Amino acid sequence: MRRILTCLTAGALAATALPGVAAAEPGPATGGVPALRAVTAKFETPALYDDEAGGDADADDPAIWVNERDKARSRVIVTAKNGGLRVYDLRGRETQSFATPDAPGPEDEPGRFNNVDLVTGFPLHGRLVDLAVVTDRGRDKLRFYRIDNGVLTDVTAPDAPFAFNKTQEEVNEQATAYGLATFRDGRDFLAVASRRHTPELGMFRLVAKGAKVSYQRVDRLVLPDTFALKGGGSWTPCLEPGELPQVEGMTVDPALGVLYAAQEDVALWRVSVTGGRFGYTPRMVERTREYGVPAVYDPETEECAVDWSADPGEGGRIAADVEGVTIFKTGRYAGTLVVSSQGDDTFYTYDRLTLRPTGRFAVVDGRVDGSQECDGAAVVNTPLPGFPGGLLVVHDGQETPSGDRAATDVKFVDAGFLNKH
Repeated sequence: MRRILTCLTAGALAATALPGVAAAEPGPATGGVPALRAVTAKFETPALYDDEAGGDADADDPAIWVNERDKARSRVIVTAKNGGLRVYDLRGRETQSFATPDAPGPEDEPGRFNNVDLVTGFPLHGRLVDLAVVTDRGRDKLRFYRIDNGVLTDVTAPDAPFAFNKTQEEVNEQATAYGLATFRDGRDFLAVASRRHTPELGMFRLVAKGAKVSYQRVDRLVLPDTFALKGGGSWTPCLEPGELPQVEGMTVDPALGVLYAAQEDVALWRVSVTGGRFGYTPRMVERTREYGVPAVYDPETEECAVDWSADPGEGGRIAADVEGVTIFKTGRYAGTLVVSSQGDDTFYTYDRLTLRPTGRFAVVDGRVDGSQECDGAAVVNTPLPGFPGGLLVVHDGQETPSGDRAATDVKFVDAGFLNKH
């Protein structure tokens, strides 16, 4: 989601007043903006329209499922919010779609699919299966789809619990499951979900219930919402009244036991996730440019007026929001971390092991148009038909078909250029 910049909170706050928060790691948090590399997409999915005629479909977050037996039948799975879940082949053609669940009652919220990630080799009903896992922001649940040779089937347990709330009345307030990252730790299959309009993260263990899948929450982490400034005082992002800085984009590097969590207006965080729990003190990898900059929320325009003349100079390079996070793996520990800088339609890259900045790129107009206001991103290094260097899929928040209707889609890019970062 595109967020609105930042505001200053009065009063002094010493660094020690933020227990459990470590300073930004050196290197990625500082330095100039590197030269921009332009890349183009080979294919795109059909435009989705976020209006009544289009079924309120709004593309958001992609995942790439690789069919190890037949690479040509690999699939790209994309959440479309009220438009449900869409499944595409490697040329961007839709092969399946799933509607969101109905509201449980006349005054309740219906389903709304926000983020998606994958699980491979999950033991279910006597065999190992792959799953697409989805956050249902409308119903505050995780939903599960078994993948059989590129065909998805809903296998969500009917009694799957709320992720964060206790009652339907609380769910209707929509502080619900939002961002998502899945991973395996030993025998456990786990998911980290963020909570909308809060800095809260929950860790969930996936469990089989016959031929269906459910989950249990096993841990909780709350990131800060207020930050000490070196020059004195404190800062909190400028948001709509009642909102706190949320996390959406996330990914887990299981080889390193690390979660990367994009707190949209604040920073990209690095968090240990081992033993089925959140581990050491979270650390910032890189802050947004807007970090620490005073701003005032205007209820008439629903935007924040930013005072760049009062910038304390404590921000990083990423233009808020920090959004899609994904890892291009080239070895057990080698590869590239890719992060969406939504505010300037670009992506920053980092060395997977050291987090040293390695470059910056944009998906620009070519055979199809480029990517703007990117929410979600996913990448694999497996050579696929049409994508010998692997596949990078990025959300486009400003798709430009004919006509004046606002539209979204996702772009398919050969990921080979990431080997040079």
